[in-house]
Amino acid sequence: MLFRQRHDAARKGLLRRDGGRRRWRLPAKLLIASSIATVIGFSAICASVMFDMRRGEEELARQTLENLASGIDADISRNIELYDLSLRNVASNLVMPEIKDVSKEIRHLILFDHAATAKHFGVIQVFDAQGKLTIDAASFDPAPENRSDEEYFWVHRDKPDVGLYMSRPMLHRSAYSIVLSRRITGTDGSFLGVVVGSIRFSYFHDLFGRLTLNPGDTITVLRRDRMIIMRTPFDLDVIGKNLAERPRWNAANLPEGAAYAGVGPVDPTPRLYVRSGSTNLFFVVVGKPLATILKLWHREVMRIGAIMMTLILFVVGTTLFLAREIGRRAQAEDKLEEMATTDALTGLKNRRKFDTEMDAEWRRAARNKTPVALLMIDADHFKTYNDTYGHQAGDQVLVGVAICISDSVRRAGDCAARFGGEEFAVLLPGTSAMDALVVAENIRHKVEQWSEDPQGTTVSAGVASMTPSAGLDWSDLIAAADKALYAAKANGRNQTVLASVPQLAMVA
Repeated sequence: MLFRQRHDAARKGLLRRDGGRRRWRLPAKLLIASSIATVIGFSAICASVMFDMRRGEEELARQTLENLASGIDADISRNIELYDLSLRNVASNLVMPEIKDVSKEIRHLILFDHAATAKHFGVIQVFDAQGKLTIDAASFDPAPENRSDEEYFWVHRDKPDVGLYMSRPMLHRSAYSIVLSRRITGTDGSFLGVVVGSIRFSYFHDLFGRLTLNPGDTITVLRRDRMIIMRTPFDLDVIGKNLAERPRWNAANLPEGAAYAGVGPVDPTPRLYVRSGSTNLFFVVVGKPLATILKLWHREVMRIGAIMMTLILFVVGTTLFLAREIGRRAQAEDKLEEMATTDALTGLKNRRKFDTEMDAEWRRAARNKTPVALLMIDADHFKTYNDTYGHQAGDQVLVGVAICISDSVRRAGDCAARFGGEEFAVLLPGTSAMDALVVAENIRHKVEQWSEDPQGTTVSAGVASMTPSAGLDWSDLIAAADKALYAAKANGRNQTVLASVPQLAMVA
């Protein structure tokens, strides 16, 4: 029983040293690595495509907004330019000396006959140097008015070179409008007054109403000093506000002709804003919510992401399944290899594995010019013991000898094998004859100490060590160790004999 317990423990130790533990071999690792690389590669490609799609959506939206901003800017500029021609005509005709000598009717024809008229344009008026209304295109005898306190009046009075001036949004002649004005300058350069016209908010409402806008889209018309002239969606609380006074808004975010994506100065909705490149009295900013721009992109991201996640789960599941099957196959192969190369009774290598190891180590020693030692061990009087106590007891003796051998041979390159019957062989690469003799004696003493047989179980051993050279083969090493073993048995057993190579003289 003691031999059997030791045998089981020793057998487990041998299996661990021989690679019996569960492992995945190289193909399984390559499969997992290639699957991971494939998943990462496809994910990177999809991410790149998604970002390209996003950039494409943003670029398309930017171009669309640029065209819209340019179109609105051009329409407003054209109408302001047309209206300014009328103001210029009035201002230049008023300084003609002959204008004072004509009747009011003729004066109206001279001043306003070619003036631009439209339902959104206000009446042109003329105020003298004191701000008093002197001429009104709608009446020969206008009611008294004084506009000396208006911003446009004192701007022209104090700054002769202003040219056409656009006022802040204001209530003008009972309608919300922006006032356009020009200075009337005498021939001597003196200030003679201002000529004033207006464009009603209804013009902007009509202009923006012809456009197809989505919820959240904004169009803002701003004066050069960043004062809001008009905005859609219309909000009187915003009209007339100056963005330059907003501390949280940096004007450098949206330079002339550029675009900006983020939160704007009016509301917290993130938008893509595009500013027109106009150099007029005003500029136009068109905004579109980023959520609207990227709505289709988000939908595609979710769809492609779901497909990619499904593919990734499929690849991972398939990889794990195949890796597990490869691992099972590797275990089966290990088991078959163990069965093919291991002696079932003792757990040592069998004769076939021993011959393979011997050939490989002999070739390696020949290349490296190193010695190879061999122990041939035989159980003494085994046949008699087997006949006396039975085969089961004989098997226990063989197992006990195997345990003693495996306990004494622990180097990774050593090979202990059952050579046949009650004979064992121990291959010791890179070991000199004297070192091999020490190992053999250690085995012999262990067998003596561990034997449970009252009569004592002993072994005899033959030791030989050779350095491979031309004319020698590993069969010569086996023959030398075998002769030494028989010499030990002939000398009385329970001893170790070292073969002297090449004379093979026996030394006990």
